[in-house]
Amino acid sequence: MKHLFMALIALTTISIGASAQKGFRLGIKGGANLNQVEGASFNDGFEFAYHLGGFAEIDFTQKFGIQPELLWNQTKTTYGTGLSNVYQPLLNPSSGNDITLNYLSIPILLRYNIGSMLTLNAGPQFGILLNKDKNLLQNGEQAFANGDFGMVAGLQLNLKTLRLYGRYNIGLTNINDIDKRDKWTNQQIQLGVGLRL
Repeated sequence: MKHLFMALIALTTISIGASAQKGFRLGIKGGANLNQVEGASFNDGFEFAYHLGGFAEIDFTQKFGIQPELLWNQTKTTYGTGLSNVYQPLLNPSSGNDITLNYLSIPILLRYNIGSMLTLNAGPQFGILLNKDKNLLQNGEQAFANGDFGMVAGLQLNLKTLRLYGRYNIGLTNINDIDKRDKWTNQQIQLGVGLRL
């Protein structure tokens, strides 16, 4: 809860500080995630999930600006035989193979406007794990780290108040909170629609 409060304060401060800017816009967005957790313990292939949240577009010049966002961002995955073999003594047999992780994601993206209709976005993203998924392990401890740091790159089509976007998110930190025997990282393709308010 402390992390959520700090994230809201940061986004509000950025928004208030930039409200006098000529190129300041707020909006809402949502869409689909195709994601996987990369690591020997998890099945290959992308799973379907969702994201939803808000964004601010702050243009400093006609070409450059920033785009801070606050998103509820879902990751789904399935652990395979690799996890069972390595961590078999720790697993809770009643938990099943499907895992859903919900993050509060905070990307701070650099905006590069190619004309008025196309924007390139790239920058860092910090994710705060909202659900601890404690039922995966028998001892009730969490299997996944509380935070995930990554990078985002994508393309956005600007149609008046409508935003169509696609982006790729790659996790840079190991989210395995059990031990360091197996490195787990998030990968995600996001496709979505935004509405400028």
